[in-house]
Amino acid sequence: MATVELYLVRHGQTFLNKYFRIQGWIDAPLTDKGLADAKRAGQRLADIPFAAAYASDMSRAQKTADIILAANALDQSALQTEPAFREESFGFFEGMDEGETWHTVGSPKGFHTFNDMIAGLTIEKTKDMFHAQDPYGDAEDNAAFWARLQPGFDRVVAAANDGDKVLIATHSTTIRSTVSKFSNIDISVPVENGSITKLTVTDGQYHVDYYNNFKGPVH
Repeated sequence: MATVELYLVRHGQTFLNKYFRIQGWIDAPLTDKGLADAKRAGQRLADIPFAAAYASDMSRAQKTADIILAANALDQSALQTEPAFREESFGFFEGMDEGETWHTVGSPKGFHTFNDMIAGLTIEKTKDMFHAQDPYGDAEDNAAFWARLQPGFDRVVAAANDGDKVLIATHSTTIRSTVSKFSNIDISVPVENGSITKLTVTDGQYHVDYYNNFKGPVH
C-alpha cells in the first residue's frame, strides 16, 4: 500500500485579507502579519522531512512556501508551481467588500456571511450560487473547480514515493473544499492564515488527519 502525506498550508495574511476584500484569482502581497504567519508555519514544520513542495501560482502562496522552506531541510529551489492549487475564482465579485458581497449574494436565501452559506448550503452549493449570480459567468462552479483541482492532487501523488511527505501552499477555500470532499469535518470554521491541514493518501483514498491547525503540534 502506497501512502503519501500532504501538508496543506494557507498563505499568510495579504493586504486584501486585511481590508476584508474578496481574493480568489486576484492577488496581493503579504502584510507584515502575513510574513509572520508564514514564518510561524515554517517553524512548526521545520522538522517535517518534506520530499517535495508545491505552491499555487499566486504570489501569496509562493512567498509563503519560500518562507516555510527557508526553515526546512528541503531546499527552496525544490518548490514547484502548480496552478491547480489556486483559490476558487469569484469572477465578477473579485476585490469586492466581503461583508457587503456575502450579504448581497446570500441574503435572498437567508444567509448573511460566507460561513453561514457554507454551513447552510454546503461549500459546493455556495460555489454554484456564486457562479449563478455572476453576471459574466466567470465565477467557478463546483464542477469547474474540481475539474481543475483534482488533477493537481493526482499529479502530486503520482510523482511521490511511498512514505513521502509533501508541502502544498494554497488557499482558504481550496483547503475547505478539499476537507469537505474527503471528510465530515465542520468547515464553516474559517481557515486561519498560516494554518496547517494534513491529508493522508493511501492507494488513492484520501483521509483528513486534521484541519486548520494553527496552535497545536503537527506531525
